[in-house]
Amino acid sequence: MLRLSKRVEYGILAVKYIAENPEKKITAKEIAEKMNISYEFLAKTMQKLMKSGLIVSQIGLNGGYTLDKNPELISIADIINALDEDTTIVECFGKNGDNGCERDEFCEIRHDMSGLQKEINNVFRNMTISKLGAN
Repeated sequence: MLRLSKRVEYGILAVKYIAENPEKKITAKEIAEKMNISYEFLAKTMQKLMKSGLIVSQIGLNGGYTLDKNPELISIADIINALDEDTTIVECFGKNGDNGCERDEFCEIRHDMSGLQKEINNVFRNMTISKLGAN
């Protein structure tokens, strides 16, 4: 079953929280406390988000994280990719696209699953941080 990992969930929560507080620098500790999530795990997640260029960090007394992009330009797919996670629905598509499998010539659902995978990928690409929670 397609399920986003805790790392992706925490990454989305963190980026959303930072986006909702653009006037200040946000620490990983603050996010962990506000969201009731593991600080250690979140800190590692934040490092990956920073390396990918989605967030920036300022060190020091008044340090913390800010977004490096407008939240309207940060998609769920960007966060998933930054955290090097996989959202394929069947193993034969693999993380980086269509890898095929040994049952390829006998598979009766491959085409339909490929279409479904494309739809899922489009949802992740089109859902931005600014759209989360917007009604």
